[in-house]
Amino acid sequence: MTATEALASTGFGRDAMLNGRLLPRRPRRIPLPAPDSSTMPDDLVCEPWGGLVDVHTAASLVGASHGTSSPAGQAAIGNLVRAVARRRPDLNVAEAFVDVQQPDVSTVLGRLKELRREAGAEERAAPGGQTRIVPLLLSAGYHVHVDLAEVAAGHEGVSVARALGPDQRLVKVLARRLQEAGLRRGDHVILGAAGSTDARAVADCETMALMLGKYLGMKVATGYISASQPELKSAVSAGRARISQWRFAARNARVLVATYLLAPGYFASLAAGCGADVVTDPLLVPDRETPAELVNLVLERFIRG
Repeated sequence: MTATEALASTGFGRDAMLNGRLLPRRPRRIPLPAPDSSTMPDDLVCEPWGGLVDVHTAASLVGASHGTSSPAGQAAIGNLVRAVARRRPDLNVAEAFVDVQQPDVSTVLGRLKELRREAGAEERAAPGGQTRIVPLLLSAGYHVHVDLAEVAAGHEGVSVARALGPDQRLVKVLARRLQEAGLRRGDHVILGAAGSTDARAVADCETMALMLGKYLGMKVATGYISASQPELKSAVSAGRARISQWRFAARNARVLVATYLLAPGYFASLAAGCGADVVTDPLLVPDRETPAELVNLVLERFIRG
C-alpha cells in the first residue's frame, strides 16, 4: 500500500492530499463557554485592573448631579443612579442635585442620617467618613470645589469624591458615540464641553480632548458652549476653514462634535445646533442601557474618594 492509499484509508479523507502532498488539517473552532454569572459574588466590585476590594468602605453614596429641567436628562441621570444601586445593594444610594432640581444635597444628607438613626444602624468607619458625595459632574469646577465642599463641611462624617473626569472610561464612551455617528478618517473632531469660569474645569476638558485624540489617533480640538473659549460655534467654523485648506481629503471630510455632556438637556440642545455636520449623543441616553464604564467610574470615585 502506498502512502497516499494509506492516508486515504484514514480519517483525513481525500481533501487532505493535494498533488501527493500532505496538507495540515484546519483546526475546528470551538466556541468558548459564556461566563457563569452565578459564580460572581454580588458583594464585590471589580476594579479596572481586575482586583477585588472590600465593599465596606462607606455606608452611603450620594450621587450629586447638576440637575436639569429636561425629562430625558432626568431619566438618563436617574438610570445611572439606579444602575449603581443595583451593582452595590449593600449601600444606601441616593440621588441629589446642586441646582435646578430637588432634593438638594443637604436635604438628602439629612434624610440619610435620620434613616440611620431610626434603623439603629452602626456607623461603619470609612476613609473620610461614613457618607461620600460622588459628583456626577464631568469636571471639577465651582460646584465641586465650593458648593459640595461647603455642604460636606456642614455634615459630620461626610466627604466629597473627585469629579468623574478626566478619565479613560469617559474616553471610551465618547469614542463609542463617535463610532455610532459614523466617524471616518479625515473627519475633524471637536470635544464639545459645557464650559466654566473655573480654570481647573477648563483644564480638565482640555485633558479629555488630548486623551480622546490619543485614543482615536487624530487631533481633537475643544469648543465650549458657555463661559469659556473657544466657543463651540467658532470651533466648528475653524474646523471647516481647516478642512478647506486640505487638498485631497476636504471633499469628504466633515466636522464632528463629540458631545462631552453627561445627559440630554439645555446645553445638549445648544450643542446640537452648533452647525457641525454631526453631533453625537451625550454620554447617557435615557432609552439605552447605562454604559458600564460610567457605573464602574462612579463606584471607583466612591471607593477611592
